[in-house]
Amino acid sequence: MEDLQYGNQINLCRDRGLNPGRQHRSPTPYPLDCQVTDTKSFNKDPEKPAGEAQTIHRIRITLTSRNVRSLEKVCADLINGAKKQNLRVKGPVRMPTKILRITTRKTPCGEGSKTWDRFQMRIHKRVIDLHSPSEIVKQIVSFMSYR
Repeated sequence: MEDLQYGNQINLCRDRGLNPGRQHRSPTPYPLDCQVTDTKSFNKDPEKPAGEAQTIHRIRITLTSRNVRSLEKVCADLINGAKKQNLRVKGPVRMPTKILRITTRKTPCGEGSKTWDRFQMRIHKRVIDLHSPSEIVKQIVSFMSYR
């Protein structure tokens, strides 16, 4: 981004949604990013062979979004679905909000009064841990196929 002029940077920032003003396009119902990771797996009953017993996985779901309401709604939906299946759930753990800031001059040419634009984007993150077989988690997370 160093090769671009100030005017181009301002337009790029506004296109990426860093402008704190009114949004010009309708937001998607769930504008978030989801990652599912399997941290460790173990057998429920150690005396049975691995083929007979269901393998229980510790699954960590990481959700990130710029919209807090939709993020909280998705977290609540995930937890309600997991509790209906009688799974062990930990979370949602609210991680610190990342605030990305860009301060730039309003004028692209550098002349005129010294006025500045301050753009910021807040990224919210939630972490949910589940202890369950992977098949059940696939059923719960299946509504996130829009990603």
